[in-house]
Amino acid sequence: MVSAEQVHGAGVARVGRADGGKVVPGADALISGESNLTLVVRVADCGPVWLHCKKTGAIGLVHSGRKGSELGIVPATIRAMKKDFGADPAEMLGLLGPCIRPPHYDVDFAAEILRQMKAEGLGEIVDSGLCTASDPERFFSYRREKGQTGRHFAVLARG
Repeated sequence: MVSAEQVHGAGVARVGRADGGKVVPGADALISGESNLTLVVRVADCGPVWLHCKKTGAIGLVHSGRKGSELGIVPATIRAMKKDFGADPAEMLGLLGPCIRPPHYDVDFAAEILRQMKAEGLGEIVDSGLCTASDPERFFSYRREKGQTGRHFAVLARG
């Protein structure tokens, strides 16, 4: 497995099995075309975004909160998958997982992530519709718990 450092930026890193066990500095998104490798990001209110190209098999995993969404981390990841692996956005699935949403947060970055995926031409977009701050039985929430909370691990692997 390989994980991203997550600096709330727009850094995308291409990784492979040789990177196993590493934390990639400066990255909020990981992409790979290799099998038998697990990509990992941690979230507590930010949005995990899973990307998969059905045509090439390429995968991407993104940590996108307010800052990353403003900086365009999701479009940057989709474009990197196109450039590095020949991924076709029309053949891609994008899934937005649980993240904080209004009225628990005044910035609707979830809507911005979905808008960005649509603007990039993704063929299939799925929104979990789940809010981390509204369901304390199921989710950690950095904002709700004032920084004293756990993290969810989002993982993605290509078989």
